[in-house]
Amino acid sequence: MSRDLGPGAHVHFVAVCGVGTGSLAGLLKQQGYRVTGSDENVYPPMSTFLEGIGIDIMPGYREEHLGDGDGPDLVVIGNAVSRGNPEAEAVLRRGIPYVSLPQALGRFLIDGKHSVVVAGTHGKTTTTSLMSWVLVAAGLDPSFFIGGIPVNFGSGFRAGAGSWVVMEGDEYDSAFFDKGPKFLHYQPERVILTSLEFDHADIYRDLEHVKQAFRRLVEIIPPGGSLLVCDEAANAMDLVGGAACPVLSYGLGASADWQARDVHAEGAGMAFTPCYKGAAEGRVEVPLIGRHNAGNALAVYATARAIGLGATAVRSAMATFRGVRRRQEIAGEAAGVLVVDDFAHHPTAVAETMAAVRAAWPERRLWAVFEPRSQTSRRRVFLEEFARALAGADRVILPDLYHPEKIPEEERLSAAELVDLINRDRGERAASYLPGVDDIAAVLVRDAAEGDIVLVMSNGSFGDLPEKVLAGLRRRPAPSPSGRGSG
Repeated sequence: MSRDLGPGAHVHFVAVCGVGTGSLAGLLKQQGYRVTGSDENVYPPMSTFLEGIGIDIMPGYREEHLGDGDGPDLVVIGNAVSRGNPEAEAVLRRGIPYVSLPQALGRFLIDGKHSVVVAGTHGKTTTTSLMSWVLVAAGLDPSFFIGGIPVNFGSGFRAGAGSWVVMEGDEYDSAFFDKGPKFLHYQPERVILTSLEFDHADIYRDLEHVKQAFRRLVEIIPPGGSLLVCDEAANAMDLVGGAACPVLSYGLGASADWQARDVHAEGAGMAFTPCYKGAAEGRVEVPLIGRHNAGNALAVYATARAIGLGATAVRSAMATFRGVRRRQEIAGEAAGVLVVDDFAHHPTAVAETMAAVRAAWPERRLWAVFEPRSQTSRRRVFLEEFARALAGADRVILPDLYHPEKIPEEERLSAAELVDLINRDRGERAASYLPGVDDIAAVLVRDAAEGDIVLVMSNGSFGDLPEKVLAGLRRRPAPSPSGRGSG
């Protein structure tokens, strides 16, 4: 970063439509930098967000996107970019300064602040969003960086004037030239560790390899910091011995330092009583569904109390949290059918999301539509786990894999095989394989009955399936008085 990087400097993003790169691009635009970006995967909501704040997206990857002469003052290269990418190769050949996204975050957002890092296989985005909202509502004016869009804010980033920064601590590698986990760049002072399971089969060999990455995070927390770990996550609890800082546990059981007692669904939300080493601190209500989200909320509550916020202020902030887009988000309701959009792509997350939806709307028939899209879910490694998780729905629909050719054939998940496995275990034709998004939308519009829930799960755009289903349902003739369809 040898060139002048004050406001007005030119920063170019390669793969700007990623959740992280797009958010940082928006933050730098907000701070007065000249921002450009390119990508080959341009789709909402990130594409529309960037266009809305005045960042034009150049389609594809070409050297001319870097301009003439010395080129940009700095290039941020996303972790989806590999050697051979025309822009990345031009950056290396021309000697243009470049960094990974996490390195850029350390430089532009974190330096000089107290960092709260939320890490774990599941729950990071929701927990980071809630933590950020609690600090904002309490008047601390924090910065934050989140791999999603909290509804309270309308974007996943914020550069506040306060002394705190809240970071979603992703364990994925940083870039082709920076293979360490992203969270190692986030200067963690206080860490929330929600869970730890095998994931990211494209970069981690096995569970032990994943644990090694998290172990490094735990070991760099300074002695004056803190580690808060979910005591129900056995793999995470295995790591606490490596911490040089104080460690506390949290959870819904009786063994944790921070406990959530009397947890129950309350409408489209959860309520619980937080207790620290047996001492209750009043009743918390948060408009998030699912017992797992009660745990996430407890972690935020405990961290907020540890940094000095009063119990009343924390409870008040949590009650006004509005959730995160594409995390159990209600996309809409038409013809009496509720459509819920969710980012779940790991079998544990799929199971927890379905359990949360069941608990919130126990009388409604549940359709689960799951797109195997992530690097891990497109592999056979979780075939049986996905079958068990999805079997909890009344009806299941699976499409073709996203870009199956990018997964070695011997490792590739078969959607048709997964459907057969679900149906074998259920003893009925509960699951169906439909190759395309339009085919799925047509079946749902035809067969989903008034009172049903359609839960769409994908970590990508999934061809705008929720909106296509809602549009079709709005055009559907009014139901006859004969009652529910059979599906």
